[in-house]
Amino acid sequence: MSTSAHSPAESVTSTAAAVRVGGQVTDQLVEANSTYAKGFRDPGMDARPVLQVAIVACMDARLDLHAALGLELGDCHTIRNAGGVVTDDVIRSLTISQRALGTRSIVLIHHTGCGLESITEEFRQELEREVGQRPVWAVEAYTDADQDVRQSMQRVRTSPFLLHTDDIRGFVFDVTTGLLREIQPAS
Repeated sequence: MSTSAHSPAESVTSTAAAVRVGGQVTDQLVEANSTYAKGFRDPGMDARPVLQVAIVACMDARLDLHAALGLELGDCHTIRNAGGVVTDDVIRSLTISQRALGTRSIVLIHHTGCGLESITEEFRQELEREVGQRPVWAVEAYTDADQDVRQSMQRVRTSPFLLHTDDIRGFVFDVTTGLLREIQPAS
C-alpha cells in the first residue's frame, strides 16, 4: 500500500479500480498491517506522551501532523475530528489526556479549505429527511477558520474538567504551503 500523496482524481481512480477487481480498502490495510507487524518491535513506551502535549486537528487526509510538526511516535496525543473543532467529546479526550496521562499543553489546528466551510447546520435536517432521525450532535460548520479556532480555544480555556489551560495555542494550517499561521485568542 502506498503512503505517497495522490491527487483526488488518482485516489478515486485507484480506489475504484481496487474495488472493481475484488480488492477492498480494508483488506489492503490489513495486509499492510501484516507486513508492518513482521518488522515491528515493541518501542517500550507507555501511553504518556513524551512532550506532554495533546493536538486537536481536523481529520482531513491532507494533514500529516507528525511530518508537519516534526513529531515522532510517542511524542503527543492526537485527537482528530471533522474540522478539528472542540466538542464535548474532544473535552472528554483532553480531560483523560491531562488527568490520566499527564499532558499539559494543547495545540488546536484547523486548516484552509476545510469541508466544514462548505456545509451548514442544515446538514442535520438533510440527514433527518433521509434516514428519519435527526442527529443529536451539531455539525459545527463554520465560515471563518480563524474565528472558529478562537472559539475552540475559549471552549478549552473555560472547561472545568481540564487541569492545565495556560498553554493553549491555536493555528490554521495552509494546505497549499504546509505552513502554520498562529491565531491569537479573543481578547
